[in-house]
Amino acid sequence: MKKIQMVDLKGQYNDIKDIVNPSIQEVIENTAFINGPKVHEFQKNLETYLGVKHVIPCANGTDALQIAMMGLGLKPGDEVITVDFTFAATVEVIALLQLTPVLVDVNEDDFNINIEALKNAITPKTKAIVPVHLFGQCANMEAIMKIAKAHNLYVIEDNAQAIGANYTYSNGTKVKAGTIGDVGATSFFPSKNLGCYGDGGAIFTNNDELAHTIRGIVNHGMYERYHHDVVGVNSRLDSIQAAVLDAKLPKLDSYNKSRQNAARKYNQAFKNIKQIITPKVSNGCGDICDTCDCHVFHQYTLKLKGVDRDALVKHLNDKGIPCGVYYPIPLHKQKAYQDSRYNEKDFAVTNQLVKDVISLPMHTELEDEQIEFITSAIIKFING
Repeated sequence: MKKIQMVDLKGQYNDIKDIVNPSIQEVIENTAFINGPKVHEFQKNLETYLGVKHVIPCANGTDALQIAMMGLGLKPGDEVITVDFTFAATVEVIALLQLTPVLVDVNEDDFNINIEALKNAITPKTKAIVPVHLFGQCANMEAIMKIAKAHNLYVIEDNAQAIGANYTYSNGTKVKAGTIGDVGATSFFPSKNLGCYGDGGAIFTNNDELAHTIRGIVNHGMYERYHHDVVGVNSRLDSIQAAVLDAKLPKLDSYNKSRQNAARKYNQAFKNIKQIITPKVSNGCGDICDTCDCHVFHQYTLKLKGVDRDALVKHLNDKGIPCGVYYPIPLHKQKAYQDSRYNEKDFAVTNQLVKDVISLPMHTELEDEQIEFITSAIIKFING
């Protein structure tokens, strides 16, 4: 059995190097390293894949979130609601722009924003909602958009972990994650389902005016060279990263299917272990159905009940099995984001999740033998 990786980027590269290498070499030979033809090709191809009018590439996923907020014209003091259980980048950009982050709890089953908590957090100062499509599936966007419309709020989708996932409305209509709100932001960090070989990100919108504003912001506020019409930043996807992403984009659906298949095998192995709660999908299926398109498993995250998680982590590491805890500390308890307004009783789910969750290796190159080894090691630990 080959060495188990949390994310096997080398294995994935070996499978596609005959496509990726010529794409990179083309950029090197034409020397259009910034905003070259490959960036525009990738942009157009991603717009087609997502079914969205505008994709604006940028330097990374954190920038994508910040630029989306800048493009909407949010002002210092405006309140922005997002989740307590996520990576810090989501709240970081809110604070950087001197907006006021308002953290709320998540659902116990799918880890996404709790709709009742969202409703309760809205005040006259609220201007935007940032749902995070955590671990690979969408938040309840139909409910979120209804709330946003009723209160005249912007919706900024943090789609860093769910690119390629579908969201299904109650009438059966399907749309891609990140294309539902006023604007969406994603990351192309190497470990993402669609990852480049460095940093990269993108912003999505169907709003022509907003897209125009954002295109200026990502390039120093310029639409014409040396004419600075808006306050901007320097955040551009370089051409080599675009070349990698454009080579990988046609394989994204197959990559996501591989992750779903691995998740099904994990679920099957753990189905009779009462101390393990396997991931649930939020489209009504509960488990991972044969035609699953709503969860793309950026992470495969278990909840443990009555298990010493730290001891299990050590046990797995001792056996050469990597794992992760996403996330070990709620954002409202992080030194940078503590606020006297918060009440611990409002974060009951998040406070429990940070004690219970563990994420297992999940990538396109996982082999059955590896999954068997991983699951057996966990079950044996639990059963003593």
